[in-house]
Amino acid sequence: MPVAGLRKAAHQTVAGLPKEFWWLWTSTLVNRLGAFVATFMALYLTLDRGYSASYAGLVASLHGLGGVVSSLGAGVMTDRLGRRPTMLIAQISTAVSVAVLGFMVHPVAIAGVAFVVGMASNASRPAVQAMMADIVRPEDRVRAFSLNYWAVNLGFAVSSAGAGFVAEYSYLAGFMGEAALTLLCAVVVFLKVPESRPEAPPLVSGADAPDDVRLSTVLRDGRYMGVVGLSFLVALIFQQGYVGLPVAMGTDGLSSSDFGTAIAVNGVLIVLLQIPVTRFIQHRDPRRLLILSSLVAGYGFGLTAFAGSVGVYALTVCVWTLAEIVNAPTQTGIVVQLSPAHGRGRYQGMYTMSWSVAALIAPLMSGFVIDHYGATWLWGTCAVLGTVTAFGYWLLMRNIDGPDRQDGQAHEPQPQPQSSRPRSADDPVPVVPVVPAVAQAPVDRTETGPAA
Repeated sequence: MPVAGLRKAAHQTVAGLPKEFWWLWTSTLVNRLGAFVATFMALYLTLDRGYSASYAGLVASLHGLGGVVSSLGAGVMTDRLGRRPTMLIAQISTAVSVAVLGFMVHPVAIAGVAFVVGMASNASRPAVQAMMADIVRPEDRVRAFSLNYWAVNLGFAVSSAGAGFVAEYSYLAGFMGEAALTLLCAVVVFLKVPESRPEAPPLVSGADAPDDVRLSTVLRDGRYMGVVGLSFLVALIFQQGYVGLPVAMGTDGLSSSDFGTAIAVNGVLIVLLQIPVTRFIQHRDPRRLLILSSLVAGYGFGLTAFAGSVGVYALTVCVWTLAEIVNAPTQTGIVVQLSPAHGRGRYQGMYTMSWSVAALIAPLMSGFVIDHYGATWLWGTCAVLGTVTAFGYWLLMRNIDGPDRQDGQAHEPQPQPQSSRPRSADDPVPVVPVVPAVAQAPVDRTETGPAA
C-alpha cells in the first residue's frame, strides 16, 4: 500500500473519537506497560521464594477469585459513585496492594494479599467499559473497543519482554514498578478524564426511575444473560491457549521455550492485525461475526489435536488468534448494546465476571480432561464448545441489527463529559515463560480493557 494510502487508513482508524477516549486509551497503555504480577507471579513464588507449584497454583486461584468477587461490586459502584471515582479507587488500591505484596514473606500473607490484588485490579473494568460506551458514539464503539484491546496487547508485549530483565535483577523492583505505573495511570485519570455517567432525565409521572437498575434486573434480562453465558463459553475456549496448550506441548516433548515461541504468534498477530481487521468488520453484521469467530475459535483449537511440532502448533495459534481479533471488540460492542445507559456498570460487571469465572474453571477443565482422556479430547471439547456458542449466538441475536442500534434505545443521546470535574481505564496476550509443573495464572481476557 502506498504511503498516502497508509496515511488515509491511519486517519480513518483514529478520526472521530473524542479526546477523552484517547486519555482513557493512554491510561490503558500505561497500565499494561507496568504489568508484572500476572506474568511472573508463579515464577516469583517457586524460584525466588522457594514455594511449591501447588502453592503457586493456590495463589493464582485466589488472585482469580478476587476478580470474581469484585466484578459485581465494581459494577454497582460504577453506576452509583460514577465511572471516574470507581477507576481511581481501583487503581490506587491496586498500586498499594501490589507494593505490599512485594514485601510479603509468610505464605498466608502472600495468599491474602494476592486475593486483594485480584479484587482491586479487576474493579476498574466495568467502569472502563461503561465510560467508553458513554463517551463514544454507537457507530464508533467497535473501533474504540478494538483500539483499546490493541493497547492492552501492545502494552503486554512490551512489558512481558521488559519484565524478564527486571526479574533477573530484582522481583521486588518489578512489584514497585507496577505500583508506580498504576499510580501514574490514576494520575492520568484524575487530571484528564472527566466523569461520564449520564445525567438522569426528568421523571415522567407514574414511570419508574430510569436508573432503577439492580443486579436482579440484570439477572432477569434473559437475552443479556444468554450473551453472558456464551461469553463464558468463548472465554473457556480462549483460556486453553494458556492452560491447556503448554501442557499438551509438554506432553509432546516440547519445551517451555517452544511454547513461548508458539504463543508469541498470538501477541504479534494481534498487534499487527487488530486495527486493520477492525476497520474491515466494524460496520458488518455483529451476529454473523460472533457466529463465525466462535466457530473459528473452537475449530482452531480443535486443529491442535493434529499438531506435533512447534510449527504446526504456531499455525493453530494463527487460526484461533484471528477469531479472537474479530470476537473481542464485537462481543464487547454487543454487551454495550444490550445495556441500559444507567445500568451499564452492573451489566458490565456481570460480563466481566463471566470471564473471571472462566479463568478459574479453565485450568480445572483442561487438567481433568487431559489427565483422564488425553489432550485430543480437550481440543475436541473446544470444537464442540465453539459450535454450541455459534448456535447460541444465532438463536439469541436474531433481532439485533448492528452496531449503530442500542437495544431498546435506538436514539440514545450521547452524554457530554462534565469538564468541570476532571475521569481511567477492565482474557491479554503476554508471552509468559512457562516452567513445567508450575501452575501459571490463566490469562484473564476480559473485555477490551485492562485491569486497574
